[in-house]
Amino acid sequence: MSTVTHALRDQTEPDFESPTTNQNIATTRLRQSFAAVRIKFKWLGTTKTLSPDQKSQAVESFDAEGNSISASKKLIDAKHDSYKALTALKSQITKYWKDHSLAFPEPGIRLIKQVQIEEFDSALGGYRERLEASVRMLSDHYAEIKEAARARLGSLFDLDDYPSVLDEEFQVSWDFPSVDPPEYLRRLNPELYEEQSRQVSARFDRAVEMAEQTFLEELDRLVNHLAERLSGQEDGRPKIFRDSAVTNLNEFFTRFRSLNVGSNAELDELVGRCEQLVTGVDPGGLRNSQSHRRSLSTNLSTVQSSLDQMLVDRPRRNLIRKSRPDGSEQ
Repeated sequence: MSTVTHALRDQTEPDFESPTTNQNIATTRLRQSFAAVRIKFKWLGTTKTLSPDQKSQAVESFDAEGNSISASKKLIDAKHDSYKALTALKSQITKYWKDHSLAFPEPGIRLIKQVQIEEFDSALGGYRERLEASVRMLSDHYAEIKEAARARLGSLFDLDDYPSVLDEEFQVSWDFPSVDPPEYLRRLNPELYEEQSRQVSARFDRAVEMAEQTFLEELDRLVNHLAERLSGQEDGRPKIFRDSAVTNLNEFFTRFRSLNVGSNAELDELVGRCEQLVTGVDPGGLRNSQSHRRSLSTNLSTVQSSLDQMLVDRPRRNLIRKSRPDGSEQ
C-alpha cells in the first residue's frame, strides 16, 4: 500500500483501526481477571410422555395415525403456589448468575470476576438454603398435588411417575471449571496443545465481542424505553412513567462498571454521558414536571443517535477485527 493511500485511509477511517488494539487489551484483561463459572439445576419435570399403551388410547379416541401424534401428560400443576415459588427461585438464581457475569461462547459457562468468586459462592449458598426450604414447602402439599393429578388424569394417572420424596429432586450446584487446555497435553502432544490454546484465545476474543454487543443492545433498549415513556402520549396525556424506567438504567450503570473490560472507548464514553444525564433524576419529579420530562427527553435523543450509529457500525468493526493487517481473513 502506498504512503498516500495509507494516509487517506487514516483520514477517512480513524474509528475502525483502534478497536482491534482495544480488543487485544480487553481480551488479556478478561483472561487475567475473570474465571469461568457454571450453574447446574436438577429439576423434576412436570410432564411425562405417554406410554405406548396410553398413546394408543389417545390415537383411537382421535382416530389418528400413531406416528402423527406426540402426547404427554401433566404430572404436577405448575400453577400451584408451592411449585410457583420454586420456579420463581430458579429464575432468581439464574438472573443473579447472569447479572454478575459475562457470556462465554461455550454452552453453560459464563465469566465472573475472580475477586467476586467468594461473594458469588456465598450468595449461591444462600439461594440453595432457600431452595431447600421451598422444596420442603412443596413436600407439605405433595399428597394433595398427586390427588389432584389423579382426578385430572383419570386412567392416565400412574403413581410410579412420582418420586416418593422430593428432597433430591430439586437441586442447584455450581463450579468454576477451567477453560484452558489441560497442562498435561503440553507434554503429551505440544502441537495439539497449541491448537487448543488458539481455540481458547478465540473464545475469549468472542467473549469480549459478546460483552460489548450485550451492553450496547441493553443500553439501547433502556434508553429507548425511557425516552418513549418521557415523550410518548396516550389519549392526549403523557404516558404512564414508572420508577423502573430510571432504576433499571442505574442498575445497568453499576453492572457495566463492574464487568466492563474496556473493549470500546466509544461505548465507555457513551455510557458515561448517559449516566450523567440520569444521575440524581427523581422518577417522581419527572412524573410531576412536564418541563423536566422534555429536557431529559431532548438530552437523551443525542444518546439515542449515537447508539443508533454504533449499532450500524458494528458489522464493519467486527469484519476489521477478524481480518489481518493485509486484509485477509483469519
